[in-house]
Amino acid sequence: MVALSVILFPPLLIAFLLVMERVEEPLRRPASPREVTEFLNTATPGEVDTLASSGIRRALSRWRRRRGRRGATTNPPLV
Repeated sequence: MVALSVILFPPLLIAFLLVMERVEEPLRRPASPREVTEFLNTATPGEVDTLASSGIRRALSRWRRRRGRRGATTNPPLV
């Protein structure tokens, strides 16, 4: 049992780290001025409340999710 744990622990740890990297990547990407301007022009009252209570990152993530449900974006993000 110990040998099985020793063999499986490193691959599971690496898999966990790779998943966490994919989760963190969108959080590290800063909002562009164009994206903030578009947010301010098209935000719903709920998204504005999120901006006031939780900050720009959470409000933009909520706004991006809403835009993603509508279909493909007309202006792809600049990377």
